[in-house]
Amino acid sequence: MIDDLERAIEAMLFASDAPLDPRQVAGRLGDEMTPGQVRTIIEAIAARHAGSGIELVERGGHWHFQTPADLAHMLRRERDDPRKLSRAAAEVLAIVAYHEPVSRAEIEAIRGVQTSKGTLDVLMEAEWIAPAGRREVPGRPLIYKTTDAFLQHFGLSSRKDLPGIDDLRAAGLLDPVDLAFDDAMGELDLVKDGEEA
Repeated sequence: MIDDLERAIEAMLFASDAPLDPRQVAGRLGDEMTPGQVRTIIEAIAARHAGSGIELVERGGHWHFQTPADLAHMLRRERDDPRKLSRAAAEVLAIVAYHEPVSRAEIEAIRGVQTSKGTLDVLMEAEWIAPAGRREVPGRPLIYKTTDAFLQHFGLSSRKDLPGIDDLRAAGLLDPVDLAFDDAMGELDLVKDGEEA
């Protein structure tokens, strides 16, 4: 049987316009609950909703209700997504996600080209990246990290859920030129090993 406290927490999470963490929920309940106790109740609510038409999910330590991914095709309306990223913005976002925290100079070194401030601005306006302080080196450059909104938009629980190189290769998302180069380098190594033997 569901008690009144669990119902109250469920209602808070459902009615909130932004994901909440257990500390925020505990704060709204007053001094009667610790964040650890609230987290236990939230996990029970999530388990109860698992497999139903709505699910309670955690993204970056914050909880919110959403429709399950397997039902998205039934709920999606035909419309243009106004947030189309340029190739440069997609590259910068990937670099920040995989190398965070990272400075603009580091992004440019990885990409091999200059990155315009506008590219970073677009990603910050989308709330997918944010400043993460300054690097403790001469010049103290600003460094960037991904946000909880990035995790939520891409359906990730944490950065650990980002696909690895093998996942990208299996999905056919790697550039065929890069794959051909890797294969050629592997064959070169085999030839060298044969010559040394």
